[in-house]
Amino acid sequence: MSRITVLHENSAWLEPLRAAFAELGLPHDEWFLDQGVIAFDRAPPEGVFYNRMSASSHTRGHRYAPELTRGVLTWLEAHGRRVVNTSRALALEVDKLGQVAALGRAGLRTPRTVAAVGRAHTLEAARGFGPGPWILKPNRGGKGLGVHLFHALDEIAAYLDGPGAAEEAPIDGVWLIQDYIRPSEPFITRCEFVGGRFLYAVRVDTRDGFELCPADACNVENAFCPADGPAAPNKFEIVPAFHHPITARYERFLADNGIEIAGIEFIADQSGELYTYDVNTNTNYNAQAEADAGLPVTGMQAVAAFLGEELAKQPYRGETPMDALAAAQ
Repeated sequence: MSRITVLHENSAWLEPLRAAFAELGLPHDEWFLDQGVIAFDRAPPEGVFYNRMSASSHTRGHRYAPELTRGVLTWLEAHGRRVVNTSRALALEVDKLGQVAALGRAGLRTPRTVAAVGRAHTLEAARGFGPGPWILKPNRGGKGLGVHLFHALDEIAAYLDGPGAAEEAPIDGVWLIQDYIRPSEPFITRCEFVGGRFLYAVRVDTRDGFELCPADACNVENAFCPADGPAAPNKFEIVPAFHHPITARYERFLADNGIEIAGIEFIADQSGELYTYDVNTNTNYNAQAEADAGLPVTGMQAVAAFLGEELAKQPYRGETPMDALAAAQ
């Protein structure tokens, strides 16, 4: 029997998805890819494979999990297996500079960005931006780790010479320097997509001591994590009947980059210009926000249903998960 197999390195993030699989009666496995062997001389099993590898895996002690997952995805794709969030999606997940390039090719506005390796070159890059302020962030980070707003070059120098930079240094050695986008209102918007189609938008309030920036310093990944407990009241709000031309452009971007399940974040500056600053292919959902909005189908239920529909196209046949989900409402 074909199954859904989830590729990941953080068991806690899978709890809502496990519950959704159980609700829909979908057969599934999990491959915990912190270390292991790829049997490249054998064919992989049949089924649907959902890549949920995270750029922040090294912060949980799983330094080479993305590299192992890349090898597994290469193996699966070489045998024509159905992969949701392909190796291209993984490449963008762990490379924010690659995200900037891909978004730019799609005609989407991003914050001005340069990359640097080494203290002197990082300071030189920031100096080339002009008077500041600047955002300094790791090319491969996750959870907002190492993302900071600086107003003066000596602040950056002090940070790079201090213990903070040693602890938060990018795992690939690449620092990104970006323009600070001064927001029109104190929030960012995160658009969620399942099956390559817009699901809903979440407004994330950033007034709670957060310096808004074109980065993942807003800790949306942490705040959406079901393992971290409930969010602060009203911090996350699902926007009812969100309609904006940007969602169609995001759908085209996802299709062009082998991404089917993702959260994409944007910020509007004081003139109303939208800047897209993060593509998260390992998206989580805020259960409290979904409950407050009274959604008939949660994000993880939608993910499970989509994966089930893809499984139904494989050798295994049975009741479609969309039918089962509708019957459960």
